[in-house]
Amino acid sequence: MPESKSRKTGQIGQKSKSPARAERGQRRADLRAEKPEPGPLPTWYKAIMFGLMIVGLLWIVVYYLTMGVAPIPQVGGWNIGIGFGVACVGFLMTTRWR
Repeated sequence: MPESKSRKTGQIGQKSKSPARAERGQRRADLRAEKPEPGPLPTWYKAIMFGLMIVGLLWIVVYYLTMGVAPIPQVGGWNIGIGFGVACVGFLMTTRWR
């Protein structure tokens, strides 16, 4: 029975990299190392982020407590959507929080 072709590997189970591919990987690693680490967020960003979450929650609470009379009676049930929308903007801001 003929033998199968053996793989060219540096170690068992790992394929050897071509020189061009290894060089590209090294360049990517160098570029990542050059990027400065982002600093902490300013205080105003955190205040707006938490403020929007609280305003959205309060909007919904006021709508339920006043039985639809406030905050904007003309939009009716959309007040819940407005409250959730405002709160969601605050929650989306948390993705940039460091």
